[in-house]
Amino acid sequence: MNISTAQDNGIAKSLGLYVFPSKDQDKATQEADEMACFKWAKEQTGYDPLNPTQVVGATVDKSANGSAVRGSARGAAGGAAIGAIAGDTGKGAAIGATVGAVRGRRSKVVGDAKQQQANDQGAAAVSKELENDYKKAFSVCMEGKGYTIK
Repeated sequence: MNISTAQDNGIAKSLGLYVFPSKDQDKATQEADEMACFKWAKEQTGYDPLNPTQVVGATVDKSANGSAVRGSARGAAGGAAIGAIAGDTGKGAAIGATVGAVRGRRSKVVGDAKQQQANDQGAAAVSKELENDYKKAFSVCMEGKGYTIK
């Protein structure tokens, strides 16, 4: 939203709000009141809908955490047991270690992706809360000036 568009369409409308002049205010008065409330709400909340605060989810540490090594160790142990039954403990352990390492790493990647998604959703919720606080402040101001606002 830019200020010229907001003024042309009405600040309240650009915020997704509907304003009714309960005291028969004319259009010029309503525009002036909306501008005053725009500034007041910005001062009260610290949020500027023309330049919204960018909230970014924390980045997940994607460095190795030993999951591949642990998976490899578990796989090697399982592979050695299977290899012993088949008659080649070393080959079974090597195959098991490789499969275990891949599974361990895949598990870490999936876990990281889920955590990043949760962080991003949290950031989006904070952004929405900032916007909603601004709209409440703007609405309170407009109601104080004799408008019904929803």
